[in-house]
Amino acid sequence: MTPTDLPILDFVLGNYKNFNARSTRDAILAYWKHVEGGGRMYWAVAGAMSSAQLGITLAPAIRAGLVHGLSVTGANLEESLFRLVAHHGYKDFPDYRYFTKQDDTKILADRMRRVTDTSIPEDEAFRAVEKIIVPMWKRASESGERRFWHEYFYDVIQAIDPAAYEGDPESCWLLAAAKARLPLVVPGYEDSTFGNIFASYVKSGECSASIAKSGVEYMADFYDRYQALSEGAGVGFFQIGGGIAGDFPICVVPSIKYDLGQPVKPWAYFCQISDSTTSYGSYSGATPNEKITWDKLTEQTPMFVIESDATIVAPLVLGALLECKADPAGARALITRHLG
Repeated sequence: MTPTDLPILDFVLGNYKNFNARSTRDAILAYWKHVEGGGRMYWAVAGAMSSAQLGITLAPAIRAGLVHGLSVTGANLEESLFRLVAHHGYKDFPDYRYFTKQDDTKILADRMRRVTDTSIPEDEAFRAVEKIIVPMWKRASESGERRFWHEYFYDVIQAIDPAAYEGDPESCWLLAAAKARLPLVVPGYEDSTFGNIFASYVKSGECSASIAKSGVEYMADFYDRYQALSEGAGVGFFQIGGGIAGDFPICVVPSIKYDLGQPVKPWAYFCQISDSTTSYGSYSGATPNEKITWDKLTEQTPMFVIESDATIVAPLVLGALLECKADPAGARALITRHLG
């Protein structure tokens, strides 16, 4: 490949000079420098990014070794699966901004669940997956087996006959993560469609609540996962949105240091894409500097905040990084040509 074969990176380097554009450019370059130097990167994904089809770029990035672990909401976990098995049943609503209450009531009557400008089909997604995962829960309840929430979904997505796929399996990040057995945490998974479905089976006495390991157990396990990920050049933190998907895993560093009393490396990189405005009480909009006071980052940590829509920025970041991974020499030449 030649430098002209890296069009996304070339565009970013040639056009992204200031403000949020510059932050995006510098975050990409620091990410690539970290990974090229043997470092790892951990992603935290909030929002409705799976319904927005982030997997189109995230799945290839996982396969390329650019993503080494994830923290995701329960919704993002299951919605990646939904896109794989029920893609044809989704319906888009590009004019959603002009909807009335009556318009949304009709969507409900059609057994659809709207997520901004698209919608998840209840029968093809929720109920189809329910038929597969509930027997797993019941068997675990009978045997006394206890597993992490994502482990059930890892098994579900690999148990589905590829002939039943409606979405592109190459664009399913959950499938890529399951095949790679990436370390995942799913904090607050109770706040999801299948968290609610699971609760209903617990309430009816058909399943035991104990078969799903708790958030505390996720953190206890993540202590060891983090220490392994941070070996060598360390592990960076790439965050989309705010909330528990990011807040939960980033706390592992001070917890190991202060609560376990063990030596630990700080996060080696930090970037957050968010449109949350920094304000009093807005933790999701807190600047990275604040994290220094909590001993999660240090003043030497490369830090970036991109105040923009993650559905626009994250695919751009991943696209540029995939080009760098495919042609490291070309990427170095292009970076030198643009930046010296």
